[in-house]
Amino acid sequence: MTDLLWLLPAFPLVGALVIMVFGRRMGEPRSGLFASAMPIASFLVTVMVYFDLLSRPSEERSTVVTLFEWMPVGSLHIDLALLADPLSITMALFITGIGSLIHLYAVGYMHGDPKFSKFFLYLNLFVFSMLMLVLGENLLVTFLGWEGVGACSYFLISFWHTRDSAAVAGKKAFVTNRIGDFGVMTAMFLAFSAAGTLSYDGINEAAHSGSLAQVTATAIAMLLFVGACGKSAQLPLYLWLPDAMEGPTPVSALIHAATMVTSGVFLMTRMSPVLHISYTWAPMVIACIGAATALYAATVAVAQNDIKKVLAYSTVSQLGFMFLAIGSGAYVAAIFHMITHAFFKALLFLGSGSVIHGMHHEQDMRRMGALRKVMPVTAITFIVGWLAIAGVPPFAGFWSKDEILLYVYANNRGLYVVGVVTALLTAYYMTRQVIMVFYGEAKWNDHAAENGAHGDFTPHESPRIMLMPLVVLAGLAMVGGALQLPFSKKTAFLEHWLAPVVEESEAHIKETWAYQNKYLLLGVAVVVAVLGIVAAFAVYAKHKVKAIEPKILEQAWNYDATAARLVSGPGNALFNGVAWVDAHVVDGAVNGTATIVRAVAGQVRKSQNGFVRAYAAIIAVGVVVLLAWFVLRGLI
Repeated sequence: MTDLLWLLPAFPLVGALVIMVFGRRMGEPRSGLFASAMPIASFLVTVMVYFDLLSRPSEERSTVVTLFEWMPVGSLHIDLALLADPLSITMALFITGIGSLIHLYAVGYMHGDPKFSKFFLYLNLFVFSMLMLVLGENLLVTFLGWEGVGACSYFLISFWHTRDSAAVAGKKAFVTNRIGDFGVMTAMFLAFSAAGTLSYDGINEAAHSGSLAQVTATAIAMLLFVGACGKSAQLPLYLWLPDAMEGPTPVSALIHAATMVTSGVFLMTRMSPVLHISYTWAPMVIACIGAATALYAATVAVAQNDIKKVLAYSTVSQLGFMFLAIGSGAYVAAIFHMITHAFFKALLFLGSGSVIHGMHHEQDMRRMGALRKVMPVTAITFIVGWLAIAGVPPFAGFWSKDEILLYVYANNRGLYVVGVVTALLTAYYMTRQVIMVFYGEAKWNDHAAENGAHGDFTPHESPRIMLMPLVVLAGLAMVGGALQLPFSKKTAFLEHWLAPVVEESEAHIKETWAYQNKYLLLGVAVVVAVLGIVAAFAVYAKHKVKAIEPKILEQAWNYDATAARLVSGPGNALFNGVAWVDAHVVDGAVNGTATIVRAVAGQVRKSQNGFVRAYAAIIAVGVVVLLAWFVLRGLI
């Protein structure tokens, strides 16, 4: 079945090409349904490849499918090749699976949009690029998908480009990701220089064998992390992701849940052997930045009033948890949380889209309330997502978050405290969101000027094609934790499945106090979740405590504004200085050389007069000069 691996990216690519040519003729909803069929087909092929790999012994669960030789240049030989192993197929499963659900949801959500077909063209291209990213056998193929995802994110985030905010958000995402891309490109050059290959197997084998110097491995790992910070929205490059909410809600779900933002986590896990042999401070830096990002975004989410902005900062925070896990050597836990996060975050984003659809495009939670009465299916499924992300057992998010905290406690207790506080805030702000949206008093017709009024209306439940993905994702958010339960080796399925990829790099904590008392830490995680929920109920449901939502938190600690001032002030001056040097020094040198050559050529051209006697005289002079030189040198 692994021979069919090429079909995974082929289906969405074909879908994009067909819609590009025939999209307008197909119209709505046929173009959307056709586009949805492509990731579904890829998902079915992925399932077949998964069972093929699962049937093999652990050491044989890796197959390379070479499509053709791409770049034979000197010692550089790069194939356009795809890699099927536990990590790539795990990524492909939830990319295509959840991507299919988001496509189907979008058929209903984008109903009536004049650019309906174009939207699904972009969605198919996005899935194709993401599959190339995770299936690439080498860094260059991965980078091809990496850049494709970045380009498609620009198209999708700024899809409603007639709105200035959407156009600006798209540009911000594009520019911010280019900063991270520079890190990935530099890491590629360095890896090829040190290992002589861009193949993952070759680079990781060089790390295992010791032929890759520790200082080089550290440089590669940190440069890749710069790229990961861009794609996976970590400090200081996170600021594009909250603004990405300007795109249609299916885009938010696709980017924030199962695809683009997980790219950095995937790349660091794929290159885990390199990070494993780097200096000890390198993984600590990753863990600290992950912890700082998780805590920072959680504090900001507490004061947001836009239903999608809360989820956006929540995504940044949960990604911070994943990098905290990677820095702690818990690669399985990072992938586990990535999977569960894909389940409940896609559910929450699609649920928020259902709310926005039912509320006639209203996104301010202060104008909602009591929606469970008129949108029961959306409410129930959203509550499931809330319980999962809040860390309430037995929902999926509880198990993955607990495993991360277990490894973090064994690695660094200070970072464990940060993780616990972040988990508490997560339960708090998600409970706040549920109460403001689905409980309390109905504020549908609140005409407060600061919130904007849309007239009197009654919210309505979304159509079935939008509700079906919610129900499926709710089921996955409930049972997804079964992939990796802490009770015994038999329940640690994901650990055994990913062992061929990460086993040698995974931290060993079985002899630590944390592992020996894991059920105690499990209980702490439960208490933290309950405390966060109870606190939010006391503030927003019972009104026993006044809500603390300072303006500075709503404005994200003024981070975005400060960054804008730096870019528009010193940054702009720096850019202008570089432009001046380029125009006057670099271009001046090039143009000056051309001017000198032109002047010399003009003088030489005068000697080409067409008279034979002149040419004979020049030859005679030349002979005399040569003879004189030989005489002076004493050679005659």
